[in-house]
Amino acid sequence: MPSSHLQAFIDEFSGEEPVTVDPGQVLAMLHQLPDPRARRGVRHRFAHLLVIMLCSVLAGSKTLVEMAEWATDTARQQLEPWGIGTPHATTLARIFQRQDADRLDELASLWAQADIAPIAIAVDGKEVRGAKNGGQPRVHLLSGIDQDSGAVLAQVSVSHKTNEITCFSTLMDRIENLSGVVVTADALHTQVCHANYLNERGAYFILTVKGNQPTHLAKLEAIPWKRVPVRDKTTGTANGREIIRIVKCATLAEGIGFPHAVQAVQITRKSRTVGTKKWFIETVHAVTSIPTHKGTPAQIGAWVRGHWSIENGLRWRRDVTWNEDKSQVRTGHAPRVMATLRNIAITILKQLGHNNVAKATRKIRNYPEQALELIGFNAP
Repeated sequence: MPSSHLQAFIDEFSGEEPVTVDPGQVLAMLHQLPDPRARRGVRHRFAHLLVIMLCSVLAGSKTLVEMAEWATDTARQQLEPWGIGTPHATTLARIFQRQDADRLDELASLWAQADIAPIAIAVDGKEVRGAKNGGQPRVHLLSGIDQDSGAVLAQVSVSHKTNEITCFSTLMDRIENLSGVVVTADALHTQVCHANYLNERGAYFILTVKGNQPTHLAKLEAIPWKRVPVRDKTTGTANGREIIRIVKCATLAEGIGFPHAVQAVQITRKSRTVGTKKWFIETVHAVTSIPTHKGTPAQIGAWVRGHWSIENGLRWRRDVTWNEDKSQVRTGHAPRVMATLRNIAITILKQLGHNNVAKATRKIRNYPEQALELIGFNAP
C-alpha cells in the first residue's frame, strides 16, 4: 500500500497525541476504503468512524446503537486524545448502508491472507436471515475459512438471482495461492466445474456426495465397503454424547465418472447420549482428488471433521455472539458490512488463540485500549 496514502489517513487524527498505525493489522489495510458520504456537512472523519466500527464489533457490539454507545460510554476516554468524537447511530447507519461492500470484502480478504498460509479451506454459505425481514432482499454470503485458525480468508455475496454454485469460482479467485491446498465443501458444491477449477489452480478437493448427485452416490454406495479395512477410528465425547467416527478410503482405479477423483471416502459416525445404550448411526460418502501418498485416511477424516466444525462454528459465533439472524440492520449494504466486520473480529480473536469468542469480546469491552491495539491503532 502506498505509504503516502496511509500517512494521509493517519493525518486525519488531529488530536492531542500522535498516532501510529501498525501496517500488519487490519486498520492499515481498510484505510483504502472510500468514504461513501458527500463532503458537505461531514462532522465525523471517516478514519475515526472506521476505528469505532472495528473496535466496537471486537467488543461484542451487536447493533448500530451499541456501537455508538461503546464510543460514547465505554471508550470516550481512550478516543478523545486522538480527536475521535462520538457519532450517533444514524451516522453509522448512513456509512454502513452506502459502503462499498465488495471493496470491504476484498480488503478484508487481502489482510486475512497476509499472514496465513492455509493447508485446508472450508467453503460454507450463510444467510443473514434478519436482513430479509421488512421486505428487504435476502443477504446470502459464501465464505472460505482456514480450517486451522478459523480465519475468514474470503467472502462474496450470493445474489438473490443466483446461488452458491455460480459464486464458487468468484470466491476462490479471491484466494491468491491454492497450490497444494485442500478445499472442503458440502454436497451442493460437488460439481464437475468446481473439480475442474480446483484442479487447474493446483488444489485438492474433498466433496461430500449426497442425493443431489444420485448417479455418483449410487456408485459410491456400491463399493464393497465391508471388505475395505478401517484405516482411522476416533472416539470422544462432546455435548453429552459419546461419538465414534470410522473412516475408510478406497482407491478409484477406474473412477466413478467424477473428474480428478482418485479416492472414495466413507465416514461412519456413531453417537449416543452418555449413559444410554442406543446408538445413532450416520454414514456419509465423499470423493477426493488427494492421492494416497498426499493424504492418509486419518488426515482426510480430520479435514472432513474440520469442515463440519467450521460450518457450525462460523454460523454459531455470528448468530450467538453477535445475534446476527435477529439483527434489525436491514437497509442497503449494512447487513453485509456488519457480517464482514464480524468476520474480521472472529479472525483476529481466533488468531490470538481464543476458542471462546463470546468470552473474549466481553473482556475487550471492559478494556477498550485492547481493541485499539488489536486493529493496529497505537500511540507511539
